[in-house]
Amino acid sequence: MGKIKSALEIALEKTESVKSSKDSIGQFEAKQQGKKLANEFLEGTKKSLEEDLKKASKEDLANLKQGIFDILISQLTLPAVKEDLPRIEKAGQGLHMIIGGKPFGEIVKQMGQILNQYLDEAAKYEEAIKRQYAPKLRQKEEEIARRLGRAVKIDPFQDPEFVAFYNQNMNSLKSNYEAMINEVKEEATRRFTGEH
Repeated sequence: MGKIKSALEIALEKTESVKSSKDSIGQFEAKQQGKKLANEFLEGTKKSLEEDLKKASKEDLANLKQGIFDILISQLTLPAVKEDLPRIEKAGQGLHMIIGGKPFGEIVKQMGQILNQYLDEAAKYEEAIKRQYAPKLRQKEEEIARRLGRAVKIDPFQDPEFVAFYNQNMNSLKSNYEAMINEVKEEATRRFTGEH
């Protein structure tokens, strides 16, 4: 008959191959600290990242930067509204702080201008789409009014046909600008990882 193992013996056998080293814990903690710093920077409670980078030990610096980079790069997206722009621009500024170099600073500046242009263009697109669809919407309102015997006003975004038409047109605009955002992200990644 075989020996019955205690729960402790089974647990020790299973964790025998798992060895946690001080290095991997230190790397994880430095990366987490970098993420925390990046979030504080985005929230505006931290004005600059450079001082924290200077204070970091040589062993922690790369992982601290990686944590910061991971958070900031994830913020580079198309803005839904004008209020999103400061957060995105701040993320670009933070990336510039950890990547450095005048060329990347220029890329960040251009990105801000292009995102403003995108919001303006998106607003114009939306108005043009509504104007183009207005006759069809009026026709639907008249049809419903005849059936109900009273005037009806339809919100275009409640009409599935309009929403499909709207999304189709807006997605083509978005895809052009998303390509630019992806290029900025790729360039940031190349510069951050040292590939040129």
